[in-house]
Amino acid sequence: MKIGIFGGTGLDDPEIMTKKRELRFDRSKVQNGANGKNADYGLPSDSLTTGIVQGVECGILSRHGPGHSYSPSSVNYRANLLLLDQFGCDAIIATYSVGSLREEIHPGHFVIMDQLIDRTQKRDLTYFDTKPSSWPGVCHVSFGEPYDKQLRRLLIEGGKEMDFPIHETGTCIAIEGPRFSTRAESLMYRQIGGHIIGMTQVPEAQLARELNIPFCAVGMVTDWDAWRGEDSPVTQADVNKLLQSNKEKMIKFLKTVLPLLKSKANFPVRKRPGEGHMLSV
Repeated sequence: MKIGIFGGTGLDDPEIMTKKRELRFDRSKVQNGANGKNADYGLPSDSLTTGIVQGVECGILSRHGPGHSYSPSSVNYRANLLLLDQFGCDAIIATYSVGSLREEIHPGHFVIMDQLIDRTQKRDLTYFDTKPSSWPGVCHVSFGEPYDKQLRRLLIEGGKEMDFPIHETGTCIAIEGPRFSTRAESLMYRQIGGHIIGMTQVPEAQLARELNIPFCAVGMVTDWDAWRGEDSPVTQADVNKLLQSNKEKMIKFLKTVLPLLKSKANFPVRKRPGEGHMLSV
């Protein structure tokens, strides 16, 4: 079993691994595009650090690159997912720093997401975008349930062993960034059903769906966003205060859930990208 892990802000140092190696992206291994040549989606944020975590082979990728060099809008999400695909992962656990939109979800809590609302504006949302250098065809993924149910169930099971609160459901509002919300926006996101808010949840889940890789998402709450009248709106300094403690919690969480995946998960045989989702005429 191989598990891919996206490290968000505060979790981009794979210190939990043994037998570390570096896997670089190989453009020549991307299947042909519409022009008959290898499809070209550019380069990922960084190389993939692979190794062993609690007896499970894992690959950790920092989505923002070395030194947080890519903003949420400039991350090459498509190439990042393709690098995990080249690693041969059976599933992906994506971690995110998020703000809370609910009184019951405090900074320091974790949220195992079950739903997503896309408010981004500038992302490449599909591998099948009809460009000559992309994969041919049009891909209509079913996305009513953005996150893999088996993965979520096992992460929830592992979360019960933690000594800090983990919320078993939560709808994430994905915004473009890099700025934080206005108070009016934050209040609106609450009204439309958001529980947490972040900037990088889109388009990772839908790209993983196109690649037929089971995918789940865990939010590490750092702040209250801007909706609480009694608090000042979130600043980067607020986020930074909780990054280290949330990182330590996430390492503990991963060390618990990865053995569960190894012993209990039954992932399907991987299909080709787009298989089962393509428009046939």
